[in-house]
Amino acid sequence: MNDNDAASALEFLRAAEPLKDTLRRSHTASGRVESTAEHSWRLCLMALLFEDHYPDLDILKLIKICIIHDLGEVINGDIAAVDQIPGENKNHQERKDLEQLTSSLPQNLKDKILTLWDDYDQAQSEEALVAKAFDKLETILQHTQGQNPPDFDYDFNLSYGKKYTDFDKLTKSLRTLIDQDTAQLAHKK
Repeated sequence: MNDNDAASALEFLRAAEPLKDTLRRSHTASGRVESTAEHSWRLCLMALLFEDHYPDLDILKLIKICIIHDLGEVINGDIAAVDQIPGENKNHQERKDLEQLTSSLPQNLKDKILTLWDDYDQAQSEEALVAKAFDKLETILQHTQGQNPPDFDYDFNLSYGKKYTDFDKLTKSLRTLIDQDTAQLAHKK
């Protein structure tokens, strides 16, 4: 990597730093609002933990997808599933934001990130499908651990993302376990 490319990469890293402050609707166990970067970190941890279940997958590609799947949110923030407006395509905006974020990068690095994001968005590869399943599972897992507001809609989570979490035997099994916790929380209200 030449000095110009290294400088471009640093510029991109600086521009991506606000993802640490991009807040989601999830809360941590201590009650603090979770950041998108924290969500992405645990998503990568899930990929690592369940790697042996997917011996035919490219685990590095899976982790790369997990790292960049919400990167565009650094520009306009996260839109929670419960806040999405029917008919609006949040992914279109997120793709445009990712293009803006990666604009300082050399073309080969920009293309690498955008190709991974497109794969995730369109669920083209097995790695993208696993990433989508884990993304939904991590979100609802966090909702079972966090100190959520009193009006939190746990029932929404019982159906949220099922078309992705029903991907395979492992993700279905994880979903069943998490749904048990979600149902208990829903009935405590």
